Amino acid sequence: MIQIRKLDSTAIDFQETLDALLAFEAETDFAIEQAVTEIIAQVRARGDEAVVEYTNKFDRIPNGGAADLQAFDIGQADLEAALAALPDAQRAALQTAAERIRVFHERQKQELQGFTYTEADGTILGQRITALDRVGIYVPGGKAAYPSSVLMNAIPAKVAGVGEIVMVVPTPDGIKNQMVLAAAAIAGVDRVIGIGGAQAVAALAYGTESIQPVDKIVGPGNAYVAAAKRRVFGAVGIDMIAGPSEILVVCDGTTDPDWVAMDLFSQAEHDELAQAILLCPDADYIAQVEASIQKLLPTMPRQETIRTSLTDRGALVKVRDMDEACEIANAIAAEHLEISAEEPQQWADKIRHAGAMFLGRFSSESLGDYCCGPNHVLPTSRTARFSSPLGVYDFQKRSSVIQVSEAGAQTLGRIAAELAYGEGLQAHARSAELRLKS
Repeated sequence: MIQIRKLDSTAIDFQETLDALLAFEAETDFAIEQAVTEIIAQVRARGDEAVVEYTNKFDRIPNGGAADLQAFDIGQADLEAALAALPDAQRAALQTAAERIRVFHERQKQELQGFTYTEADGTILGQRITALDRVGIYVPGGKAAYPSSVLMNAIPAKVAGVGEIVMVVPTPDGIKNQMVLAAAAIAGVDRVIGIGGAQAVAALAYGTESIQPVDKIVGPGNAYVAAAKRRVFGAVGIDMIAGPSEILVVCDGTTDPDWVAMDLFSQAEHDELAQAILLCPDADYIAQVEASIQKLLPTMPRQETIRTSLTDRGALVKVRDMDEACEIANAIAAEHLEISAEEPQQWADKIRHAGAMFLGRFSSESLGDYCCGPNHVLPTSRTARFSSPLGVYDFQKRSSVIQVSEAGAQTLGRIAAELAYGEGLQAHARSAELRLKS
């Protein structure tokens, strides 16, 4: 029997209870921060030698470990061999998912074009968009392997036109996950190195004798990887610091309760800190979903993880109506938002904050994780209020284009000089004035 929290939006203490439920602050573990600081310092000082030392130690590389970093390179032939060796069904699924992800991000790229315009005096202004030169992709390789993350991180970078994509993936006990390598082959990753942890992040950020530094590091990892990404930010760009996975289901009570229960499970099974919440105006339906949870949980291989997640951070919430459900959904700003209703679009129009929206009862979040096409790297912990899914735009940068005509310099020069004198920056003002005809 699982004890899942049940809330009612009409209760006096509802908002306080909801806020406490949503609160998640990754505690800064001093030991982790201290260890990561030391690892980064050692990699910066000793390069390849430090990366090899830490990788041999943390990933338990057999036979005494590798002697140099080159030994951790996984060549293109190995990637192609891994792809060829997959069962036909797995290979077809990976390739189909990759194509759908590529098509979506190609469409996204079409919306990210630069522009120029010419003013009456001949001055040309605009914006130029160019891809990053080199990107590092971190792929977890500890408790689980995620070939889908390879596709979601590498394909947008490739579509954006990134010059070189370097993937790092830990290989605990020297074991290489073949689906991850196959996904790298399909996505067109240029170099794969079998290293992980904070040492891999440091190597990507600062470079070593055999690894050129990258411009940006993307991809999820454990607490050590997250701490390392925080520390190297500024030297390189990063995508985000991801929190626990989240799903919020807004349901009008017309969907099979077993479907909704399993959708809640789909995120709760990630880890004990994941969050799964249902908002619904129908009390009887909420009871049906709770019954489905009790019925289906024993059938789940990861039932203990699901049980802890739903007990500690899950909730079934009775709301006044669907309008209020949408208001609460905007306050939660969930990573994944399912609107499981007869007319989902009318409620979607009321949503301002969500990492990804899944509209209609057939749009299960799990499809978005793997093969719909939109990216599954999404903002968590209410950051959907101000940030977006990973996309082509994360692998591009924008440069302003300013070509002032002689006539334009006469008008703009006087404006700039006036403002510069007001700020006490005489050289700025004189620079503009020197170009005036009189």
